[in-house]
Amino acid sequence: MSHLREAMRPDRLAAPGVWEGLLEDMPMTAMIRNLAAMTRAGVLAPGSRATAQVVERLADRERLGRAGVHPIAVLLAQTTYAFGRGMRGHGRWEPVTAVVDALDAAFYAAFANVEPTGRRLLLALDVSGSMTAGSVAGGVGVTPRVAAAAMALVTAATEPRHEIVGFFTGQGGVDFGSAGPHVGWRSGVSPLSITPRDRLDDVVAGIAGLPFGGTDCALPMRYAIERERAVDTFVVYTDSETCAGEVHPAQALREYRERSGIAARLVVVGMVSSGFSIADPGDPGMLDIVGFDASTPGVIAGFADGRPPSRPRW
Repeated sequence: MSHLREAMRPDRLAAPGVWEGLLEDMPMTAMIRNLAAMTRAGVLAPGSRATAQVVERLADRERLGRAGVHPIAVLLAQTTYAFGRGMRGHGRWEPVTAVVDALDAAFYAAFANVEPTGRRLLLALDVSGSMTAGSVAGGVGVTPRVAAAAMALVTAATEPRHEIVGFFTGQGGVDFGSAGPHVGWRSGVSPLSITPRDRLDDVVAGIAGLPFGGTDCALPMRYAIERERAVDTFVVYTDSETCAGEVHPAQALREYRERSGIAARLVVVGMVSSGFSIADPGDPGMLDIVGFDASTPGVIAGFADGRPPSRPRW
């Protein structure tokens, strides 16, 4: 179906009848990718037959499962479609409310498509104020904070062994287990209570209520040492800032390995970064990811699943 669409002249794709014909057998991923085009062509409109078809398919969990659509791909599609224009401002459309709502429901339904790694994961979310600026790739208006909260929600719903924390850098030492009282005071690592029953908006609001400060990507490993946590893979979500502490994250990971006896891995995701370096290039257990889009969760899961977990000494 995708090759049939690509073979057509652009002027033909403006015709509603062409899209109506293509929609009949359009695969799920292609349908999600072409929602804006079908809306611009007038095929998707309030009360239209095509809108009813799209809404019905997005609500079909079996169809979502067969397509293997990741929740993050649905989230990025939903936010862009609801915004009414593309990333570069080219092409505008009037979003159909029923389609926006169906995409929202499909985000949660797609949790079932995520295959758990089974590893012991510690997700650490940067809660600094800069996480509210910029947009990740492929999602208009999806800030690093929203994308990180979405990944935390997906992890809570799919990974049986996980812990999620927020962290920020302050002054005068570190409070492990609490976020500290005020900005500019002690650095904080705060356990976040995120469950599969939560809504994404509520998770984002909860993170927004934490104190803000700078970014120190070594804090999650220092927290795990302090609290004697057994972790196979640390996944740190930040924006473009990666290191502002006394201990380099790579050194903190090595110390964690030595203290715990676990050959732990570290992934640092700079969600809107243009480039940074945290990972030791000589250490296959460290990974830097620059940017964030629908393919990122698969990269993280594959990296986390690349080595059998070790038993902790604790």
